[in-house]
Amino acid sequence: MTPRERRAQEIQDAIRAVLLREWDPIGVRDVPEAQDEYDGYVGGVYRLLASGAAAPELAEHLARIERDSMGLSPQRGILIDVSSRLKQIDITLEPA
Repeated sequence: MTPRERRAQEIQDAIRAVLLREWDPIGVRDVPEAQDEYDGYVGGVYRLLASGAAAPELAEHLARIERDSMGLSPQRGILIDVSSRLKQIDITLEPA
């Protein structure tokens, strides 16, 4: 694995961790078999972060996932906090 590929994996892992530990709309953070439950959303979140999306835009993206993909009522109370945490992830692909 090249340094760039390793860095991309680190970014994906960081996004995955926030989605699982802080967002977790279906409550699977403590279920070992479900640790990959939100992996399908990592790419979309990364694309928004890479495009410079603001926290409210990320929050709306997560709300759409909750509503349209999961059939849930969006947890708007935590979405801005989760989005702010996602914005803190360093998404530069250059290895540290």
